[in-house]
Amino acid sequence: MSDIPAARNALRVLKFVAAQSGPVRATTLSRELDIPRSSTYQLIKVMQDEGFLVHFPEERAYGLSPLVSEVGSASMRAGRLERLARPLLVKLVKRTGLPVVGHVSVLQGTDVVYVAKEAAQRAPTLVTDIGVHLPAHLTATGRSILAHFSPKQVRALYPARDSLFHRAEAGPSTLRELDALLEETRSRGWAVESGEITKDHASVAVAALDHNGYPAASIGLTFRVTAVDIHLWRQLGAAAAITAGALSMRLRGRI
Repeated sequence: MSDIPAARNALRVLKFVAAQSGPVRATTLSRELDIPRSSTYQLIKVMQDEGFLVHFPEERAYGLSPLVSEVGSASMRAGRLERLARPLLVKLVKRTGLPVVGHVSVLQGTDVVYVAKEAAQRAPTLVTDIGVHLPAHLTATGRSILAHFSPKQVRALYPARDSLFHRAEAGPSTLRELDALLEETRSRGWAVESGEITKDHASVAVAALDHNGYPAASIGLTFRVTAVDIHLWRQLGAAAAITAGALSMRLRGRI
């Protein structure tokens, strides 16, 4: 049987990283797998380019990408996403200088599930704790993700639904209204909701894209309407977009 050392070593790297409790440094991979350091870095570069490994800059280490969905449970994948996103979320909340709550969520069916959260001082107490599910069409993070889908894809998520669930008697009540709202989101560049989850609270959000251009997660900021002037919402949307872009790069293994 013929042997292809590069392919074999790439699989060994995947197996080794999958077996660890956290990200692994390149020097560790080289030492433990007995692969020359130069070859190790070449393998890592290719595996990042193909979306199988992601870089954790703060730890100077590498971990499995969400692309490797067959490795580990859904909760483990959420843990990897949380680890990638949390440092960025902390910086985002601090950079706003406002009493906001930052969060990261993912789409699960027609719900968003919150996987990371960071609150500034004097920020409001919210229902969006880690693990909480909320209807995607009512949340800014959910809308930012749905905005990357076509109307046909949205309807595939909401089959035979003449009316949409309301939480606070606000938000789109039909798929046609949701389509219009998502088109506004695409034009604006960031999603927004106000009073549709919690009265007198609003949120802005932007989706982070993986190497296939799929909205793998969303970065959101929530705040009391009375605490943040409406003229600052655009700035918060722009700040969320910068952070979502940084997370996209991490998901693609570019940083």
